[in-house]
Amino acid sequence: MPRGKYTNHKGRNRKFTSPEELEEQRKQEELKKKWRKEHGDESSSEEESDKSGSGSSDESDSDDDTPAKAKGVSGLIEVENPNRVVKKNKKLSNLDNLGEGEKPQLSRREREEIERQRAAAAYQKAHAEGKTEQARADLARLAIIRQQREEAAKRREAEKKAKDETPKKK
Repeated sequence: MPRGKYTNHKGRNRKFTSPEELEEQRKQEELKKKWRKEHGDESSSEEESDKSGSGSSDESDSDDDTPAKAKGVSGLIEVENPNRVVKKNKKLSNLDNLGEGEKPQLSRREREEIERQRAAAAYQKAHAEGKTEQARADLARLAIIRQQREEAAKRREAEKKAKDETPKKK
């Protein structure tokens, strides 16, 4: 007996169904389905439970072949809604072929990221070829620096020669 004010009732009255009872229930359901088929009173809820349950494969195959019965007046009215999409079953082989031919649908952010990468690559290529304004400015700056260095080297050479000639004159 648990001590304290509050007691736990979980699992106290659990009852598990025996396999014999389950088998008996399955047989009863099959008998009911046979009777309904003979009398033509098969309801849609029974068909759904038959498809989801572990019924015989012969019955479920025959249900797939026949078109679904429309309930009430909806079978008499023809719908001409252009926005209505009728689901069609697709074969696995067709799905494989469709996946190869189409490009995957990208989100807006992914498309923009790919476009940015392409633009950056194109700019780098043009920059390497010297076609951009920035590349022209860099090349002009480099040319000026080369010219200054050449002038400084000539000046150093002239100073060196002048130093070498001055001690010889003495």
